[in-house]
Amino acid sequence: MPMHQGLIPREGFCADVVVRLIRQTALNPAFLLPLVLLARLTKKGQDISILHPSAAGRLTTLFWLSVARWVNGWVSEKVRNNWVNDEYDWSKEIVLVTGGAGGIGGQIVKLLEERGVTVVVLDIQPMSFTVSSKVHHFECDIRSPEKLEEVAEKIRSQVGHPTVVINNAGVARGKTVLEAQPSDIRFTFDVNTLAPYWTAKTFLPNMVAHNHGMIVTVSSYAAWLTIPNMVDYGASKAGALAFHEGLTAELTTRYNAPKVRTVVVHPGHTRTALFNGYDQQTGFLMPQLEPETVADAVVKQVLSGRSGQVVIPGTGLILTALRAMPDWYSIRLRAKAEVAMTNFRGRQVIEDVDAPYSEDAQGAKRGHNDTSESTVLVSNEQSPTNRE
Repeated sequence: MPMHQGLIPREGFCADVVVRLIRQTALNPAFLLPLVLLARLTKKGQDISILHPSAAGRLTTLFWLSVARWVNGWVSEKVRNNWVNDEYDWSKEIVLVTGGAGGIGGQIVKLLEERGVTVVVLDIQPMSFTVSSKVHHFECDIRSPEKLEEVAEKIRSQVGHPTVVINNAGVARGKTVLEAQPSDIRFTFDVNTLAPYWTAKTFLPNMVAHNHGMIVTVSSYAAWLTIPNMVDYGASKAGALAFHEGLTAELTTRYNAPKVRTVVVHPGHTRTALFNGYDQQTGFLMPQLEPETVADAVVKQVLSGRSGQVVIPGTGLILTALRAMPDWYSIRLRAKAEVAMTNFRGRQVIEDVDAPYSEDAQGAKRGHNDTSESTVLVSNEQSPTNRE
């Protein structure tokens, strides 16, 4: 399963394609510099500049804007990585993926496996596809720190210490604040927000000790825009984002581990069973993603060995400005977005969130009959105007 290549994504022509073209041309200093030099250093260029002074001025302005953009990006990338480099030998690294038995997590596992990377899958579901000896599946309820540590001992002895942890598992109940039971809300936060804490407490110490490793946190568009029927989901994803930000700061200020990388992923609405029936109605601007698209973006960032922020579609970055928008706009936008949940019927792998999954002897409530539609193994379920 090769990564998608080319300008046009799997989802077809969309706003991201336009933005990418602008960045590669009108906001690309490498593209503009030859034009500026020709306009200033050649006789013909000088003549054209005299005849069209406004165009020449705009070209110069665009060039300096592109330089400023490049410098800003370069400095940000260096700061994210603490101005230090690190080497990753992917024949020796061990990547742990929560919720990797199927869905987006499963696509991530397939991509890593095809590149010869050793992968550990933590999931309450069995694998929904055939894997090689490079992939090791461990059944685990990641809501429980005790069970996670118990399984971690097996992982360390049988496979080794994970050097990359991808917190991919995610759930969504799709209920209003008054409809949701306390168990619904706790379940959402247990998986989406607290589980990354438990995996970090379990596997991060070895990374810190060797000053090498990576923690990937899958958040969502919903961290920036919370809509009706998704209040607990949005809050849990905002909590996951805060976890990423705080952990990033602690790695240098508390643990002296500047080479341990952190990555946060903000996907938009993705075509998974978890968000079946969800319709954000923003096709061209923020189209519904294919699971493979999200997996490609995550694996590409992981294999770079660098810290970063992955936003897909990239146009979703406009949602980060909502906090600075006046209430007359932001409040109305959140209310208007409620139409996305009109026909929501997202699959729930765990129906009885009060009962420990281990007590479900028949496996029916865990969705064992259809692991490809697992909720806890999908991590990208969002929506631009609404959620991830």
